[in-house]
Amino acid sequence: MPKVRHWLAIPLALFAAALALGLVAAHTSLTRSTELSWNSHLQQLRTGWLNRVMLDLADLASPVGGLVILALITLFFLWRRNPVQAAATFLVIAVGWNSSEIAKLIVARHRPPAVYSLAPETGSNSFPSGHTAFAFSLAVALCLLAARTRWFGLAVALATVWTLLIGFDRLYIGAHYPLDVLGSILVSSAAIIFLTGLWHGWIAPNLYRVPLLDRFGPVPGPVAVPETASVAG
Repeated sequence: MPKVRHWLAIPLALFAAALALGLVAAHTSLTRSTELSWNSHLQQLRTGWLNRVMLDLADLASPVGGLVILALITLFFLWRRNPVQAAATFLVIAVGWNSSEIAKLIVARHRPPAVYSLAPETGSNSFPSGHTAFAFSLAVALCLLAARTRWFGLAVALATVWTLLIGFDRLYIGAHYPLDVLGSILVSSAAIIFLTGLWHGWIAPNLYRVPLLDRFGPVPGPVAVPETASVAG
């Protein structure tokens, strides 16, 4: 996991920007008409077979689908006897994904009208999109895994396509507004950057304390502090 110099200031700025965007969208009329027009235009693209594809794609990035993918990735690294990589990848995806729930509670934006939706959802949890937050967090994890390898360029391309596809899917289905998708990327970015600071400052040095983790492979122990020589007076 990379070290980010301003791992506290950058996330605070990103999260504040996301909340400001969401609160304006949720509690004023400044963006509503423009966003609804986007949703209306996307309705014109709908066809029977594409509707089915988009609904199936939404299931892939749904809470159930996301949990299955997260579990499989974590188990894969444990099976490969790399518990540190398993923990790091799990946290990047889980923290980036679930950070959207905090923003949802604060912003409390209502879902688009049911007339726009293939699978109507109700409630004040529209901003940001949890599906997009999962997709983006998974994409970041993929890029981090491929960093400093010859696969990095391909990983970035695939991660970008995957995130854009899920974001478009949520708009096509009519479950979210465009700003909900953008908000997901801002919120998840803030959470993952914040995580990098916690990882290097506290989590990684204390992984050896996690019960049974070393059963799956080597886990670095506590860093030895060299003794200082005393000087007789």
